[in-house]
Amino acid sequence: MSLSQEWEEDLARYDMKRPFLKEQSVWAIWLYRYGKQVDARPTGLMKKIHTTVYWLLFRFIETWVGISLPKSAHIGGGLRIWHFGGIFINPDVVMGKNCTLRQGVTIGNRVEGGPVPTIGDNVDFGAYAQVLGGIRVGNNCKIGAMTLVIRDVPDGATAVGVPARIIQASDAGNIIEASFRS
Repeated sequence: MSLSQEWEEDLARYDMKRPFLKEQSVWAIWLYRYGKQVDARPTGLMKKIHTTVYWLLFRFIETWVGISLPKSAHIGGGLRIWHFGGIFINPDVVMGKNCTLRQGVTIGNRVEGGPVPTIGDNVDFGAYAQVLGGIRVGNNCKIGAMTLVIRDVPDGATAVGVPARIIQASDAGNIIEASFRS
């Protein structure tokens, strides 16, 4: 998929006219996509110029809106950020398509230089969720507000609490709680 297609998917998730004028979070997403385009350029003077522009804008946007989406991360199209501020994604994170982040989300390592999470498609992160370490969050998951995830989350699960535990709906509509396995 091309970067322009991913950007179009990002914009579609905002479901409004001219989100660039109304949502600060879209600035960080645009800058992330621009950074990926800069990396795809052939080596030469124009790449150096665009790289310099990218890094100046990155530091400005990161500081001004409090969202750090480094261009080395791999983030699928359709990213949506609600309520900008305090969002930090490790440069080595791999995140699928159509994910949603809210304020205060951190996705990164537990120790300096340590492994980072791999996030599936259609994952919804609540405010101040922390996902840390070399874990996998499956497709179609929900991570509750203020949840600390340090173990794998299976596809379709909802994780809540500190440390996170899995809450799933059974076929009968009853809530069942399953603990993580080591």
